[in-house]
Amino acid sequence: MDDGIGVALVAALLYRLARFSFRSRRLVTAVWAAVLIVLGLGAVILSGRMTNDVTIPGTESQQAIDHLKERFPQASVGGATARVAIEAPAGQKLTDPANKADLERLVNTLETASKVRMVTDPFQTGTVSPDGRVALAQVSYAVQAAELTETDRAGLTAPAETARHAGLTVEVGGDAIQGMPEVGGTEGIGVIIAAIVLTVTFGSLIAAGLPLLTALIGVGVGMAGIMTVSRFIELNSNTPILALMLGLAVGIDYALFIVSRYRHELNEGYEPEEAAARSVGTAGSAVVFAGLTVIIALVGLTVVGIPFLGQMGIAAAATVAVAVLIALTLLPAVLGFAGPKVLGKHAKKQAKTTDGERWARFVARHRIPVVLAGVAGLLIVAIPALSMQLGLPNDATAAPDSTQRKAYDIVTEGLGPGVNGPLIVVISDATPESTTAANNRISRLTDVAAVTPPQFNAQGDTAMFTVIPKSGPSSEQTEKLVGDIRAHAGGTQLAVTGQTALQIDISEKLADAMVPYLIFIVGLAFLLLMLVFRSLIVPLKATLGFLGSVIATFGAVVAVFQWGWLNDLLGVKSTAPIMSMLPILLIGVLFGLAMDYQVFLVTRMREEHVHGAQAQQAMVTGFRHGSRVVVAAALIMISVFAGFVLSDTTLIQSIGFALAFGVAVDAFVVRMTIVPAVMSLLGAKAWWLPRWLDRVLPNVDVEGEKVTKRPAEKELETV
Repeated sequence: MDDGIGVALVAALLYRLARFSFRSRRLVTAVWAAVLIVLGLGAVILSGRMTNDVTIPGTESQQAIDHLKERFPQASVGGATARVAIEAPAGQKLTDPANKADLERLVNTLETASKVRMVTDPFQTGTVSPDGRVALAQVSYAVQAAELTETDRAGLTAPAETARHAGLTVEVGGDAIQGMPEVGGTEGIGVIIAAIVLTVTFGSLIAAGLPLLTALIGVGVGMAGIMTVSRFIELNSNTPILALMLGLAVGIDYALFIVSRYRHELNEGYEPEEAAARSVGTAGSAVVFAGLTVIIALVGLTVVGIPFLGQMGIAAAATVAVAVLIALTLLPAVLGFAGPKVLGKHAKKQAKTTDGERWARFVARHRIPVVLAGVAGLLIVAIPALSMQLGLPNDATAAPDSTQRKAYDIVTEGLGPGVNGPLIVVISDATPESTTAANNRISRLTDVAAVTPPQFNAQGDTAMFTVIPKSGPSSEQTEKLVGDIRAHAGGTQLAVTGQTALQIDISEKLADAMVPYLIFIVGLAFLLLMLVFRSLIVPLKATLGFLGSVIATFGAVVAVFQWGWLNDLLGVKSTAPIMSMLPILLIGVLFGLAMDYQVFLVTRMREEHVHGAQAQQAMVTGFRHGSRVVVAAALIMISVFAGFVLSDTTLIQSIGFALAFGVAVDAFVVRMTIVPAVMSLLGAKAWWLPRWLDRVLPNVDVEGEKVTKRPAEKELETV
């Protein structure tokens, strides 16, 4: 089969699918409604627990935890923990008889709480400050944090509240107190702004409502599917939130592109059924490619070897796939109900706007200064990325008014910051002599505040002891200390674990995976765009633009979430190292979205050039046709993502901000400014492709040219 026939078959499939959906709109709508209801019931009945735990099999800290669970289960390492900080009233001490009695009553009550395995008494463990005002009790659970219910957590918070009434200050930190992140009503602000943008773009409430309706149905199907699957697979609690972000954004955008093309076909004089079929055969082809790009980038998260990231990527990719299917099937069915009403009163007036053309001609006249200014701007914004520090959330990054943050601050002030991040040293070939020697070596290391006496398991072959650093759990000094302890094994099978070491190992693993994943994404971008645009220069330019967007976004994220710039304006309550998973997530997601805009904008330029227009005119005409829709799509994505900045969870805030900023930079600085300037600068050379490569590459018709050149269904049926 030659390439032309293959392309025609693809165009014919989409064309016929849309025509079928339009004609059978009641059936198609009923099928999607049934899917939503069935999955919704599955989510209600089968929904399982999700976890805040972030683990990576194979790291030293995780291997040590697994070893302790097998050989030293009474140590309770790996289960949920709560850190109860107690402070005496002003001018008093915890050693005062009344305060001591209240503290001991608190410890005794906590020991009877559900699923609690052990509670340490501060007076017995020595975790009382030298001035006697602050103490720390640690609660160890027999299960992981994900298995704790709200009733279990009430068994932790209720005794603390009782102690508060007695006059003590009691705050609780640790993973046992953390609930699952939830999506609140603030995220709906993005949807409201998207509705406004759609209304302004289309000038019709019906046309504006269709993308919102289909996107919400797609998100409902995707989220219900994820919640159903959670019964059978333990998922990270941030998985549905990422899927919600992307599902809303791409669902609205993909429908926007098709509805915009549908209105164009109606204005050209086609009947609604033919207009819907041609829209899906043309703009729908671009939606398929754009969706596949996002899906591949998200599924690619599985290659970095980090299970929870792979799960998040697959779940989000599935939601994007649902958005594509809905755009190709349910949307033309809904267009069948709406008919020509989507045009609105001002459709023709809007179609004649020349704002995009004016901008394109301005950029073409000043192409060199525009390119230099755009690139310089990206590099300047990227400067903070040079000081990026990766880490995972802990009590120090919690909101200042939260009990976790208050507990952290009380312990830091009374006992030292290192008490908040103890390190557990495990010796799996222990003897009394080797363990004592290791204990002594480690106690002499820089940044060690204290080392506890070793404990042995029943068999006497595994030992563990706790190292208290002088620095906090997120500090570079503590990270260096972990490396120093491992380097001073002294011939023993020694490992460092505990929550702090686990977070350091995970951050290092994520940082190491970032460059290979970036290479994978960049290579994928170049190959896909070479296939679409049949050019070597355009993919190279697009890929470099994507890299510019990524580094600029990294810089902005560091400036806001690590340095604290604009924190009050954006509602960011605390600064901390950047979440370790954010860079990889951002690379994958932003790649897919950036390629969306590249495809929707530049394919029209290529179409004009192939039809004989001069390179400069092809750029201007293509930009004029695509810019309005791309601007609307970008504003919608920015609005949806920005709504998540209002979340109470720092990770969700940072993801929402990063994606909103990344889309803004990529759409308005790279795709709509640098890209047309470079296209104007290169002229016809932008479309150069070696002849041998031209013969080898299949002809991918993203714009559905085979559909627009045929009178429609009769000729498509002859293929």
